[in-house]
Amino acid sequence: MMPEATIDHREKAHALLKADADNILRLIEVQIENLTMPQCPVYEDVLDTQMFGLSREIDFAVRLDLISENEGRALLENLEKKLNILHEASQNSV
Repeated sequence: MMPEATIDHREKAHALLKADADNILRLIEVQIENLTMPQCPVYEDVLDTQMFGLSREIDFAVRLDLISENEGRALLENLEKKLNILHEASQNSV
């Protein structure tokens, strides 16, 4: 059985990573709605930078054994699916 503090740290790590993923999604939503189109290099740079940063955070949490590799992969895949849906919706509205 895991100590309660370990479980608490794992829950906090997962919650923080999910919040960062949600922030990336909101940032891209705002960018699509108000600033640039998905074909714009600025959009791509922001998305690439944010996704890279999140992947490094996830890697760090995995290495600390705060989340599993599967949990980290699921967070990234979920965000990528949402971003693809958002991108497709923006393409259809053009």
